[in-house]
Parts: sequence; C-alpha cells; structure tokens
Amino acid sequence: MKRQIFDELENLYDEMIDIRRWLHMYPELSFQEVNTAKFIADFQRDLGLDVKTNVGGNGVVATLRGGKPGKNVAIRADFDALPIIEENDVPYKSKYEGVMHACGHDAHTAIALGMSKAFSSIKEELEGNIIFIHQHAEEQDPGGAASMVEAGALEGVDVIFATHMENYIPVGHIWHNDQYVLGSSDDFVIEIKGAGGHAAFPQDSADVIAIGSQLISNLQQIISRKVDPLKPAVLTVGSFHAGEKGNVIPNSARLEATVRTFDEDVRTQIHDLVNQITENTCKSYGADYHLDYQFGYPATKNDKSTNQLMVNAAKDVLPEENIIEMEPNMGAEDFSYFLQKTPGTYFFTGSANEEKGLVYPYHHPKFDIDEMALLNGAKVLSSSVIDYWKKHN
Repeated sequence: MKRQIFDELENLYDEMIDIRRWLHMYPELSFQEVNTAKFIADFQRDLGLDVKTNVGGNGVVATLRGGKPGKNVAIRADFDALPIIEENDVPYKSKYEGVMHACGHDAHTAIALGMSKAFSSIKEELEGNIIFIHQHAEEQDPGGAASMVEAGALEGVDVIFATHMENYIPVGHIWHNDQYVLGSSDDFVIEIKGAGGHAAFPQDSADVIAIGSQLISNLQQIISRKVDPLKPAVLTVGSFHAGEKGNVIPNSARLEATVRTFDEDVRTQIHDLVNQITENTCKSYGADYHLDYQFGYPATKNDKSTNQLMVNAAKDVLPEENIIEMEPNMGAEDFSYFLQKTPGTYFFTGSANEEKGLVYPYHHPKFDIDEMALLNGAKVLSSSVIDYWKKHN
C-alpha cells in the first residue's frame, strides 16, 4: 500500500503545487477564511468524503472512510494567512494587498488535500479512517484549535499528525522531538498610573517612566533568580511607551511583554511573580497600576511513541541522516490543544533552498518555499498513517 500511495502522490505533485499556489494568491486572515474554507470543503466533498463545515468557527473536518475497520488517524492542516505585504516577484504572488501566506499554511493545506486524493484512490483497501482537520486561525490568539476541539473535531480520533514548513531547514530534511517542540505563549500588559508634573520638580510627581524602568529590571529577575535554571523560560518586555516631551513627567506608562515556557508549573509561577512584583514595585513608588495577564497557547509536547513511529516511517521517504532530532524552541503553536487531548506528533519539514534564494524565515515578506517540501511532507505523513494502522489495527 505504501508504494501505491507514494506513486499516487508523485502523480499528484503538480496538482498539489497548483493548489498551494492558488491558495497563496488568495490568502485570508485569521477568523476571516470564508472562501478558503469553502474551497477546502468543496474539494473534499468532490472526493466523496464526509465533510463538516463551520467547526468551531471556519474549521472544516473531512472524514475519509476506509473500506475496512480500523483506527481513526487525524491529519491537521491550518489555512489562515498573515497581515504582511508580500515582496516576492512570482506569478502566484498574493492578490490581496497586505495579506500573505508567509508561514506555509497554503503548503500544509495542499499536502492534506493531496493526501486525501491519493488515499481516496484506494479507499476500499484502507484499514481505518483518515480525518482531515482543516484548522482556521492558527496565527491569532485565541486560535482555532481550541474551539475546534470543543466542537468535537477530535471525536473518535486515536492519533493525530501535523507538519510545518521550515525555512531554517534545507528541503529533503525533517526535524522532530520526542517531547517538547514549542513553548507556551502568554502575554501581559501593565498600565502604570502615576502623577504627572513638571520635570524640574520630580518630588511632586510619581514618575511613571522611572517606575516603569525599575519594574522592567525587577521583572527580569524572575527568570534569573526565581525560575529553576534547568527549566527554560523567557520573559521579554517588547514595548514601553510613556510621555511626549522631555520636560514633562507623564501621568501614565504602558508595558507590553511576552512569556514563553515549557513546564506548566513554571508557567503558573511566572504569572504569580509578575503580579506580585508589579504590585510591590508600583506601590513602593506611590503609583497605581492595572495588569492584564493573558494565558495563550500551551506548550506543544509530542507523544514519544507516536513521534518515534513517524521517525521510522520517514525512513521510507528520506535518508536517515536527514531525519534530525531538534532542540525545542520558544515559538508557539495552537496544535498544542490537539496534543493535550490525543496522542500525536508535530514535526518540521525542510522547505529552504539556498541555491534558489528560498531562505527567508516564516513571517517574512519574502517567505517562499521549495515546493518539493509538499511531496516530502505528504509522503512522511502518509507513511506514518499506514505504519500506525499496521501497528495498531
């Protein structure tokens, strides 16, 4: 069966490229993906799949039912774009000014649709079902994954697989990890409320700029002095705004920050410490404050046995030396919500080609991929589906 599917995917390669390029030309932002969702749903219906639309929002769930009983394997592919002005000079350049598929979600969708067509060609031979979870709104918190889970997208699913294009990796390679792949992503905003006045008379004011500077310094002590150094964490204040003129002490200042962790206990610890340090710092200088702390996507943690199954399946597609165990990083992904409910794995498919100039990272206005990554990703995922059936049916 594996050879049949590989051959069929190779026959479908040009069509997968066409799908990816069409999606690239007509991108839609998170929570606005009406036409993209319709394109996906129509494609899957034409193949004879059972299709549910508006799953948790603009999500689409398409089920390919095999001719024989067996396990239910899910493939997740996200399909939203980013608010970026594309700078690539290609025939398939975005036709919507300021909206661009700069993260590879067009490729993820083309992979899933190519797989669906390949497996549909031999569906009577399949010993199980494949559930294609086409997810909206990965790029914008609160994301689409959580709402799709709540709407029942994982009902009956035994395992889930997903991949992501990665321009830090040359085409023909994949990166994986048995445990954490990406971190959690939380954000907070602090409004410091002081008493403004003339810069020549600071004794009459509660200087929010001085307080904010001290607060930033104090917050940095959380990572260096309060968190176990063997448990990675990042706290970055990326925005600090206050004042308009050099001789005026302003009434208020605003800080915006992000927190990234792997460990849930550390995640909670940092939240509590941010609250404590903000309160104590502001009060000690006579200022009031408002803190808005938002928990975002949880850390993306793979199931070890599922990841190892994928690694072994990938050896039928790529040279073993090109299947590389990666260090986890502090990026974030709402695929984590699926992994909290169902065993699965998330891996990176190399999409860079230095000779072709395809080296710009995702979220860059010149992001583009070597489209051979479509075929590689589809084959690795398909090989994983077949091997999972073989092992668990």
